[in-house]
Amino acid sequence: MKNKNSRLDSIKMIISSKEIGSQDELLQELTKEGFQLTQATLSRDLKQLKVAKAASMNGNYVYVLPNNTMYKRMTEPQKASEMLRHNGFITIEFSHNIAVIKTRPGYASSLAYDIDMHNFHEIIGTIAGDDTIMLVIRENCTRTEVKHALANIIPNINQL
Repeated sequence: MKNKNSRLDSIKMIISSKEIGSQDELLQELTKEGFQLTQATLSRDLKQLKVAKAASMNGNYVYVLPNNTMYKRMTEPQKASEMLRHNGFITIEFSHNIAVIKTRPGYASSLAYDIDMHNFHEIIGTIAGDDTIMLVIRENCTRTEVKHALANIIPNINQL
């Protein structure tokens, strides 16, 4: 059985990648991902994640994560488990001794936490928002060295 954190991550990925309008729809998506849970458990999870409902572009009410009333939906949604393999990572850009990582909505803080916990020599620290992480890079460390270090937790970083 998958753990609660994995389930919460999957809920965030499903909500940010698909238009989900009911708990029943969300339960069906979670079942496809291999989770078995009751509606009551899902209801508690949604409350913990502070999930709300907001009108989508087509006027339907759908679940949204906090700090954003409308997330851009993917045109070809992937399974949540596929997206989670990459910690929500989208891109990285560098400017002198600062790097900015873009993530899927809601994933910046958990990825920044993973980066901080690895104590990479190349990275002094991180600041995270909802979908953006700022990394302060140690003097004289190259972009290649930073990407190589981050590849330990972001497998697809070197594909950019």
